[in-house]
Amino acid sequence: MMDSFGWPGVEFLFRGFMWTIGLSVITFLAGAFFGLLFALGRALGPRWLRFAIGGYIQLVQATPLLIVVFLAFYGLSFVGLYFPPLAAAAISLTVYATAFLADIWRGCIEAVPRTQWEAADSLALSRMQRLRYVILPQAFRIALGPTVGFMVQIVKNTSVTALIGFVELTRAGQLLNNMTFQPFHVFLTVAVMYFAACYPLSLSSETLKERKSASSTH
Repeated sequence: MMDSFGWPGVEFLFRGFMWTIGLSVITFLAGAFFGLLFALGRALGPRWLRFAIGGYIQLVQATPLLIVVFLAFYGLSFVGLYFPPLAAAAISLTVYATAFLADIWRGCIEAVPRTQWEAADSLALSRMQRLRYVILPQAFRIALGPTVGFMVQIVKNTSVTALIGFVELTRAGQLLNNMTFQPFHVFLTVAVMYFAACYPLSLSSETLKERKSASSTH
């Protein structure tokens, strides 16, 4: 037990911070995998697939993340699926990230000029070759800034999982405050840790967007 905020409290918060980073990495990698599949399906798939993926994206984006988290942790138990807080957090945030990344990347794929598609066709490339060598590399450059920016949202939104008992940075701050009754010191430190994680990503996102804008004007 800690009765005052000190170095042991900082260490406790740092462990929560590492769980925040770990959950963010898991969410981004899983969301990126499914998001790319959904983006390709929505941009290039048959009509029924585009409609289904579009419906999924609209549904998730219109639903508060907290509800998605509660459904993963509490709702699925009613059908016999029980997940510990970490698994429920990863599932719900992956559902969330997939919808947004799919939408971002679909737009980036469609932003590649039609002349590039036509040039790839003129080279008699197969569909996979067109995507691999011509379309996706250009879409990747377009998507880099928005994707890095969205990573900031992932890091911040991990705080929602504190409500299902997952001890990430926000939950660690709540627990430490309950022990020390020093909310200013505790949550100021929590804010500094979030800033340390998010500010470099935000700065990188803005830099990448400016470089893309500059290159598109030449």
